[in-house]
Amino acid sequence: QMPGTARHDREMAIQAKRNLSKTTDPVERLRLLCLARGSAGIKGLGRVFRIMDDDNSRTLDFKEFVKGLNDYAMMIDKEEAQEIFRIFDKDGNGTIDFDEFLVTLRPPMSNARKEIIMQAFRKLDKTGDGVITIEDLRGVYNAKHHPKYQNGDWTEDQVFRAFLDNFDSPYDKDGKVTMEEFMNYYAGVSASIDTDVYFIIMMKNAWKL
Repeated sequence: QMPGTARHDREMAIQAKRNLSKTTDPVERLRLLCLARGSAGIKGLGRVFRIMDDDNSRTLDFKEFVKGLNDYAMMIDKEEAQEIFRIFDKDGNGTIDFDEFLVTLRPPMSNARKEIIMQAFRKLDKTGDGVITIEDLRGVYNAKHHPKYQNGDWTEDQVFRAFLDNFDSPYDKDGKVTMEEFMNYYAGVSASIDTDVYFIIMMKNAWKL
């Protein structure tokens, strides 16, 4: 687990469950149902949709959408699902693009938060090529403190890989983390943190910015 995120994750899940009873907005409800599973909840739904997308079109029709929600055990009835689908099907052609879907589902963040996330990303992206890889992490992240490295279960590279997998897209864990994936992950974490100030302090401490 990432520095300082396990606790936020729990807080966020509890808060999401609490807010569920208050919201009437169907998209917000789906967002909260995902976040109630922790910051990877939205990513998890993406993974389910990815599996549904047999023809690799990166789009879903309504039937696939509903099946995905059911497979992910989302408590949403058919009317609500139709309403959500309509909101995401911007051009009304009967399919939704799931990259767009996941971005819209992502909790909104202030510019101050996005800025500090980008700073952390740039620090980790040692080579400056816009993706974080194992190569990048060697210079920034010390694997030797990891319990699995210490007890001999994992090599340094396995520690790095597991670390990258936290942030990686559900579609295809390729050991590379893009800015978008990094942002998506932290949007989940951010949802549990009320103030920008606190979020920024948490990021600065976690990444020694």
